[in-house]
Amino acid sequence: MDDLEAVLSRVRDRVVPEPAERDHLRAVAADLADRTREAIADLPVDADVVQVGSTARGTWVSGDRDIDLFVRFDAGLDREQLEEYGLAVGHAVLPDGHEEYAEHPYVKGTHEGFDVDLVPCHDVATAGDLVSAVDRTPFHDAYLSARLDDNLADDVVLAKAFLKGIGAYGSDLRTEGFSGYLTELLVLELGGFVPLVESARSWHPPVEFDPEGHAERTFDDPLVVVDPTDPTRNVAAVLSAANLARFQHYARELLASPSGELFEQAEPTPLGPTDVRDHLDRRETNPVAVVFDAPDVVDDQLWPQLRRSLDGIVGGLNDRGFDVLRARAMTDAAGPGSAEGGAKRAALYAELEVAERPAVVRHEGPPVAVRKHAANFYESYADDVDPETYGPFIDGDRYVVEREREFTTVREYLESDAAGDVALGAQVEREFAERDVLVGDAVATLAPAFGVPLREFYEPHP
Repeated sequence: MDDLEAVLSRVRDRVVPEPAERDHLRAVAADLADRTREAIADLPVDADVVQVGSTARGTWVSGDRDIDLFVRFDAGLDREQLEEYGLAVGHAVLPDGHEEYAEHPYVKGTHEGFDVDLVPCHDVATAGDLVSAVDRTPFHDAYLSARLDDNLADDVVLAKAFLKGIGAYGSDLRTEGFSGYLTELLVLELGGFVPLVESARSWHPPVEFDPEGHAERTFDDPLVVVDPTDPTRNVAAVLSAANLARFQHYARELLASPSGELFEQAEPTPLGPTDVRDHLDRRETNPVAVVFDAPDVVDDQLWPQLRRSLDGIVGGLNDRGFDVLRARAMTDAAGPGSAEGGAKRAALYAELEVAERPAVVRHEGPPVAVRKHAANFYESYADDVDPETYGPFIDGDRYVVEREREFTTVREYLESDAAGDVALGAQVEREFAERDVLVGDAVATLAPAFGVPLREFYEPHP
């Protein structure tokens, strides 16, 4: 444990903000709050402003530069007016900002080097009185601020740095990881960072924590942390089973072999075309990629659609005998959330065990002894005059036919209308019609744009 404490001490020195950083952020946030109050004064309705999030509670990782301000309007204000007045305040405070959309639009911009979100919400009496989902955020802030002392706040920073280092931090629907609020609740519930990782290494999902003991429903998630301000909500609902397992894996690794490297984010370098070909030569698999323009939507709308589309394509490939070994959805370097913005491409990438199948496919019927079903099967094929159908005949105890296969090559299938008939994301479906299909070594041409996700695919780790 001494080694672990030494590692954590060094990490704390690096990730816990120094007083000068705290003072600077506090001054910038106060200036923004003053500007917000001035903008509110020009409205025909009353409102107040509250700072929320990790920078409000002193639980941010050093170097993070995010300030979240919520403008609270009367709970009776209708949605249209909330949006109108909220955006007016946002643009007044952040004149160079732009609008983004959560449950309703808000303004995002920069001020003195800080990324600022200025979000309108309703000033409801309790989190159970929500008009929109964002209305609960001030309750989260109040709950944690009243319970996190300085030591626990520092442990929250450690936990966030650890989760960032292992790639499991972020509740966006691309990452499906631990949110800041979830992380803080877990540290508070378990009593610190070390107790959290000691507990996590032995979790057997589903695992449930109910800080206030007032859950009002049953949740079907691998990790359940009942929101202490809203007992109908699981704070960990977005967390994927893979990221929960990843956290457990690295919790065990940290405790068995403490290392500061686990708290450091390492951005993978892109694979080049030659690197991709080297992997293909070694693996002797059959790679395919379906590439298309990604819908022009935010990540939280795009990634569920890409995953749905990937599941559909993988199912179609397996149903036709191409046997998917592994697959993933990808976006290119100019994809959503990138600095470049603008045009972006998406790819559904898979490695197959086979890329070509025989011209016939075996179709088994029921055992002959199952009279009714067997007779139906036999009769449905007995009068078939299709010369490409073999049978029906008996193999073992059941009727069998061998029929002409619809697609003998993976390219045939992926370029056909049938590939578009699987369950695709609604907005992906429109772009999918103009897809490019790459098979075999041709996938190496993706490396300049998709080099990072290709490295993650070909050099996987927990």
